Amino acid sequence: MRLIPREKKFFRMFADVSQNLTEGARTLYDILKNPANPSERIARLQEIEHRGDEMTHDIIRMLNQTFITPFDREDIHSLSSALDDVLDFVNAAAIRMTLYRISNVPPAAADLAQLIVTQAEELSKAVSVLEENQKVLDHCVEVNRLENEADRVSRKAIAELFEHENDPIQLIKLKELYEVLETATDKAEDAANVLETVALKSA
Repeated sequence: MRLIPREKKFFRMFADVSQNLTEGARTLYDILKNPANPSERIARLQEIEHRGDEMTHDIIRMLNQTFITPFDREDIHSLSSALDDVLDFVNAAAIRMTLYRISNVPPAAADLAQLIVTQAEELSKAVSVLEENQKVLDHCVEVNRLENEADRVSRKAIAELFEHENDPIQLIKLKELYEVLETATDKAEDAANVLETVALKSA
């Protein structure tokens, strides 16, 4: 069994997925930071999300066709699903902008999107060194720290929303936007936890 080469294309595929996620996160941040006329950027983000779905399907297809994988099959499946989940919630946040016609975006929403961008960048860095298993854990720790920061930002933003927003419909819309953004940071932490598991198993 040791003489059979392990399929290493997975590392390149995960690198592509994480880069696509980072592009999506940056697009969302741009939308929330500069919300005027967002339709073209929201459409672009949906294209990025569709591309991410295709990449995830390619990984699962490759997994089903591969005899010897570079790390555990269940971890490959979990990592692909976790990265896809982050992008799904990034896209969901942008969709809320359209569905709820949110034009006045509070700064806290852009702050949360910025944290998602940084998490995506850290995940991309972790994936890029996964094959050599170098400093993967450092990037995972940073993703987890950013998730804790996102929790703080989200809690504060929602508290201020209930304190100052007099329009109950607007309150509901913005609260849900905050919650979707915060869930995206949770999903990024899930992806980091899978990467940490892979790194520790390979140590």
